Amino acid sequence: MSLPETYPDPVFHGAEGERSAFLRAYDDAPDLGAAPGNTVHYLATGKETDGAFGLYRWTFGPHVSGPDPHFHRTIGESFYVLSGEILIHDGEDWKPRTAGDFVHVPPGGIHGFRNSSGEPASMLLMFTPGAPREEYFETLFAQGTATMTDEEKAAFYLRHDNYWL
Repeated sequence: MSLPETYPDPVFHGAEGERSAFLRAYDDAPDLGAAPGNTVHYLATGKETDGAFGLYRWTFGPHVSGPDPHFHRTIGESFYVLSGEILIHDGEDWKPRTAGDFVHVPPGGIHGFRNSSGEPASMLLMFTPGAPREEYFETLFAQGTATMTDEEKAAFYLRHDNYWL
């Protein structure tokens, strides 16, 4: 038996609306960038959405990059391809996805993503609820995990809810 669809409990209790919207323009500088061409725009962080979601625009350069299959215990992850071709692992195999394709992975779902097309590509990446993914991305872009000890890597991935297969 499924529950009837209902709206969540109110979180705004004012008598009138308020001016609280924020904007990230398409051509704003990326928050992260690394050679040869990957960038990340923090469109709406979990902190900015009071933990509701985190939304990022991920742009790949033409080189092969992206994480191998993994899962998260606390967050779902969704992908919306904006341009190019991105391989997304659906728990069984890598499948090519192109502009307009959407993939949602609930907590515990095995997934991965990568650009191996030799061309630039971009996507929206959303985490629900809005976990603090920025430190994870910043560490990977700045230094990666190659200089970490096995214990440091294990702690880093555990802290960021990444479980590799």
